[in-house]
Amino acid sequence: MKIYIDFDDVICETAKYFTKIAKELFGIDVPYRQVQFFNLQKSFDLSDEQYDKLMEAGHLPENLLSYEETPGASETINKWVDEGHEVFIITGRPFNSYEPSRKWLDEHHLERVPLFCVDKYGREIFEHEYEYNMTLEQLYSMTFDFAIEDSPSAFEHVLHFHNCKVAVFDRPWNRQAEFPNDNFVRCKNWNQIDNVFEEYAG
Repeated sequence: MKIYIDFDDVICETAKYFTKIAKELFGIDVPYRQVQFFNLQKSFDLSDEQYDKLMEAGHLPENLLSYEETPGASETINKWVDEGHEVFIITGRPFNSYEPSRKWLDEHHLERVPLFCVDKYGREIFEHEYEYNMTLEQLYSMTFDFAIEDSPSAFEHVLHFHNCKVAVFDRPWNRQAEFPNDNFVRCKNWNQIDNVFEEYAG
């Protein structure tokens, strides 16, 4: 099976860290459980300038390296790799955050899994020719049997993969989201994701 895995809030606890940064930078106190929107500018009610500062701070190498792993992520992913499945981590992080992101994965025993940066949300201003980034067109040309996402904004991307089962990692900002079809299933943790995968892989 070919498996697509998002990075933030699937493999690591990014949003929880961003709530701390918003409080430190702007005195805005929005508890994690009240982060209603994937768009953090909307969730934290930030100006454009504040949002830019938040994103810059959140993607500093020292901050990226400090994010906590989502319980069970590396254990489950390594089990799949050991079973012979092809796993790809597809992130919407800025292209210039690749190096610390790669280092974080290596430090969490995911050195066997390739990482690709894709401009999922139209944030990149310039064209970048790196070996580890790909365009949406390149992503859509790939095939995946199983995907894990948390962002309703990214559902449109995984819909390009024919008959792909999608585990939606349960997060506050996707609880009101309507799933595009029956291939999408909500999972509260990595144990549930693994159960759905094993049943689907048959």
